[in-house]
Amino acid sequence: MKVLSLNFLSCAVKACKSAGAGFPLHPKDAELVQDDIEFNAPMLLNVLRRLDWAALRTNATELGFPELPAEPPTQEALETDEKTLKDLHHLLVETQIMEGKLVCGNCGHEYAIREGIANFLLPSHLV
Repeated sequence: MKVLSLNFLSCAVKACKSAGAGFPLHPKDAELVQDDIEFNAPMLLNVLRRLDWAALRTNATELGFPELPAEPPTQEALETDEKTLKDLHHLLVETQIMEGKLVCGNCGHEYAIREGIANFLLPSHLV
């Protein structure tokens, strides 16, 4: 599961969905692996506009990456700062969670991650 995916996932428990409080999910006991993936600046610039920066900062810190700035860099700044763009590429695209859990900050439900795949099936009493 790519770190990028965390920015698009929320808790599937009915109480969290209706309250809108199940985002972001927090990685726990995460085993990370790095993949070598070709750097694609246009794709990354396009994706960065759609991310929730606060959630990305939280997840990056929880995974042990250096703290990201409080405010997202502007498109223009990123276009001229290749180092920052490559650092974000490394975090978002090349980093995968292979084993661990995703924990809802609202209800505490844990979703297991095995072999890079998160299990979002819920027991019937939580649906």
